[in-house]
Amino acid sequence: MTAPEISIATPADRSAVVDSLVAAFVKDPVLRHLFPDEATYPRYAATFFGNLFDRRVHRSSIWTIGGGASVAIWEPSAESLAAGHGSPAEARYPADVRARVQGYDEAVHAALPTYPFWYLGVLGTHPDSAGRGWGRAVMRAGLARAAADGLPAILETSNPANVELYRRAGWEVVGSLSEPRPTWIMQQSPR
Repeated sequence: MTAPEISIATPADRSAVVDSLVAAFVKDPVLRHLFPDEATYPRYAATFFGNLFDRRVHRSSIWTIGGGASVAIWEPSAESLAAGHGSPAEARYPADVRARVQGYDEAVHAALPTYPFWYLGVLGTHPDSAGRGWGRAVMRAGLARAAADGLPAILETSNPANVELYRRAGWEVVGSLSEPRPTWIMQQSPR
């Protein structure tokens, strides 16, 4: 069986991408810190991922495979990361949720490097499509763009199991946070 082609997401992919990411991150430590309530997780996580998608889709830096089943949302430059603070989507959250989202965002951004880099903000695969290597495939598409720009790639993960998965894919830990959630900052140099 041949794997589907990797494509750059368009606005028409929004629903499939958001649905996949909400399902993929249901047990993620950061998403559950941000949205701990089972009843509101689907709605708040959809708002969160929809906001990320909307802010990046026009940069041609979201890669998908399998009709949105696996997704890598990249930010092409460190300068534009600061533009994410105080997004209109956050206004839809209650004050306690908004405070957790903003607090985590500020802590991570303060720990990121000050030099230019490509940022892998989200990498997720719908559980129904897990184990096919699609996540690694969409990640490589962004890594290739970062390398073409001569820039390193940066990501953060709060899932300890992901640290070893990313190491096997060529990433190395370059920093960490202990609050508000234990989080590892990882980098891959251009190849």
